[in-house]
Amino acid sequence: MSLKTDYLKYILHFRFEAGTSRGILTEKTSYIIRLFDDENPAVVGYGECGPLKGLSYDDRADFEEQLAQNCQEFNNLDLQLFSWNVPIVLNQLISPQFPSILFGFETAMLDFLSGGQHVILENEFASGHRSLPINGLIWMGSPEFMRQQIEDKLRAGYTTLKLKIGAIDFEQECDLLAMIRERFTPEQITLRVDANGAFKPEEAMNKLERLATYALHSIEQPIRAGQPDLMADLCQHSPLAIALDEELIGQMEYVHKFRLLKKIQPQYIILKPTLLGGMRHCDEWIELAGRLNIGWWITSALESNIGLNAIAQYTAQFKNLIPQGLGTGQLYHNNVDSPLTIEQGYLRYDSSKPWDFAQLASSSIQSR
Repeated sequence: MSLKTDYLKYILHFRFEAGTSRGILTEKTSYIIRLFDDENPAVVGYGECGPLKGLSYDDRADFEEQLAQNCQEFNNLDLQLFSWNVPIVLNQLISPQFPSILFGFETAMLDFLSGGQHVILENEFASGHRSLPINGLIWMGSPEFMRQQIEDKLRAGYTTLKLKIGAIDFEQECDLLAMIRERFTPEQITLRVDANGAFKPEEAMNKLERLATYALHSIEQPIRAGQPDLMADLCQHSPLAIALDEELIGQMEYVHKFRLLKKIQPQYIILKPTLLGGMRHCDEWIELAGRLNIGWWITSALESNIGLNAIAQYTAQFKNLIPQGLGTGQLYHNNVDSPLTIEQGYLRYDSSKPWDFAQLASSSIQSR
């Protein structure tokens, strides 16, 4: 008996045109890793590699070629059942140049170790006894579309909203924030915004000062990544708390992570396991944030429910969480059916609902 792996390329289709400052999204490509015992293929560990076009460190033309090579190399290891160690295999097999492949293999191996029960980490969330607070995400679009999303999220019971900004007119975005603040105090509704690096450096401070008048919790990545001096200055002088997001991508060495946070000193960092290289790398960011008195929360990055489940279980090991960014499981027409359920602004694992991987049947298996 030995472990084998293959992968499926799967196209996820959005329920609506999802607007960001980098453009409109209508579909998302993920690569689903399957790990199994070659003599008992009924037990399968699933992991998801979901690089984001134009954003991920491993968004490159040879991504699928690299994934196929990693699958072949894994199969050549001839690992015997349960006679292996996840971190050792990851370090031996996968380059840090491919963070989403690291995350996909890491979670597939942990899922397989659970007997294919999709328990990445055993905790109260995975057992259905704890719910995670999450923010309601408002995508960019016309003011009417954004207003409708806001109303829908408020009716659904969310008490934290995150608005994507930077694509429509700034005054219209401010009008939306003002609309919410006229109805709800900061104690009733927490507001976050995400600029995805859309502000020009020369206009950033003025916009931050304007946004601060709406009593926002924070803004993610006001200027584009790769300008540490400018970002450090903004974090020092902004009246509004700043959270780094894209700034963290590509920082795979511990010492580089430390230098970045020490230099910029943000109020928060946003952790996306798919983009940052999986749970071990997020552990390093969290440890450093604690040393430097920096807050953090965890966010999914448009994964299917396979990846979202792993991220949620990882998140649930931490206590006293502020609302996390884990509400993306309802984005797709053809998501994998799962026990993940959202109720009143909380994500929970309803074990009475089964996993159903039938949606993946239309994808061809790439076996190496």
